Amino acid sequence: MQLLRNNKVVMFDRTDFGPSELALPGGHCRHDPLDTVLQTDCTAHSLLYDIGSDTVRPLMVQTDTWCSSGAVLPDGTLVQTGGYNDGDHVVRTLAPCNDGSCDWVEFPRYLTRRRWYATNQILPDGRIIIIGGRREFNFEFYPRKFQEASRSNSYWLNFLRETHDDSENNLYPFVHLLQDGNLFIFANTRCIVLDYNENRVVRELPSIPGGDPRNYPSTGSSVLLPLDENNRIDAEVMICGGAPRGAFSSARRGRFVRAISTCGRLKVGGREKNPSWVMENMPMARVMGDMILLPTGDVIIVNGAGSGTAGFEMARNPVTRPVIYHPCGSNGNRFSVMSASHRPRMYHSSAVLLTDGRVLVGGSNPHMYYNFTGVEYPTDLSLEAFSPPYLAAEYDSIRPRVTYVDEVLRYREAFTVTFEVSKFLKKGIVSVRIVLPSFNTHSLGMNQRMVVLKQLRVSCFELNAYRVSAVGPSTREIAPPGYYLLFVVHAGVPSSGMWVKVQ
Repeated sequence: MQLLRNNKVVMFDRTDFGPSELALPGGHCRHDPLDTVLQTDCTAHSLLYDIGSDTVRPLMVQTDTWCSSGAVLPDGTLVQTGGYNDGDHVVRTLAPCNDGSCDWVEFPRYLTRRRWYATNQILPDGRIIIIGGRREFNFEFYPRKFQEASRSNSYWLNFLRETHDDSENNLYPFVHLLQDGNLFIFANTRCIVLDYNENRVVRELPSIPGGDPRNYPSTGSSVLLPLDENNRIDAEVMICGGAPRGAFSSARRGRFVRAISTCGRLKVGGREKNPSWVMENMPMARVMGDMILLPTGDVIIVNGAGSGTAGFEMARNPVTRPVIYHPCGSNGNRFSVMSASHRPRMYHSSAVLLTDGRVLVGGSNPHMYYNFTGVEYPTDLSLEAFSPPYLAAEYDSIRPRVTYVDEVLRYREAFTVTFEVSKFLKKGIVSVRIVLPSFNTHSLGMNQRMVVLKQLRVSCFELNAYRVSAVGPSTREIAPPGYYLLFVVHAGVPSSGMWVKVQ
């Protein structure tokens, strides 16, 4: 899933599971002689979900997107890369529209290597770096520069070869763009800082304690905690959950070992001479959990299972209670347990932040092919939304409502946001923050980041109406160009998000 700047969410599934129950419009059909199940298919395997109208529009994807990747270009176009079988070298693009005219455009054989279980990251110059994949120990870029196109090659990354093991616990590596423009990359248990321009490992960081892998199929999750321009920026990565080493092979034999309950935080901004992991325990063990940054800067961890690993029929004991992690809380008091959903969300489920501050959750297909009955965990293709506590009616009086913000935020330039609030708390802290929506698959929110913008002043200009002055992001490394959701947070309660373009 990916939230687009027109408040529609694009979703897609693999094409080789047979027909879906959503017909393609106008009698269109996909003809694919390489499909292993259905060579002529007149049903959709992708759709646009309109949040406001609660409706869907089918989209036509031609090649297999199973276990692929994505990122959004600065102009708002979703770029989707790789997949399986005939889709593993394909790039697909989807430009947002409101008139029903947009659909996937595909570029076969654009990728130089097979990108299945790879990770994408938007870069400060607007390009996308595509890292890894199954038995692919290298990276490449979209779009290619001229010299890259003429050589048509990718770039070797030995770190991925070194972290590869029998269970391939380095698939979907965790990748975060740091404030100095380098990349944090985590695979298996190890992590590095990479200068991708020079293809040089700048720094080898300490391995996460415990010796247990966190990437697919062990499948923990990771976020870059908010970058605050009001303070000295020290980028800090958080990784939670996963499955112990050997859990995948145990699950194949029918033994489902308990998932990992630990989270680790590591400051990776470069100013720490000897960074070390700070470990703590979640209220429950979880594998395949999704970590989503909320507008408050807290992190929700939702979906997943209590034992087993990612993969078909590989997990048991679904974890239906989300938890919210408060990064600024005191140690031992950072987790809050939320009420449970009645739907297990396991392998191939997803979650994304919506404009109104809810978290959209969907899917769960722990079986090979669709299996809706007669099994312990039936396939679930439904959607639901989780409402964090800040959306409770009791906070309506202190909830800010943005009435004006510039559509374009420029780097290092001051701008003004006006908002209304029924009850302004003099001691209530006001902040302005921008969130880059993530591309979510396999418990990984690619490109997800939050920047708390430098704030100048807050003033009241009429009854219940306030003006806050802030400054656009200081660098492209801190906030790559593109479309973000801007939130005003008052006394811990966020407004709805407003789309702004950072350039």
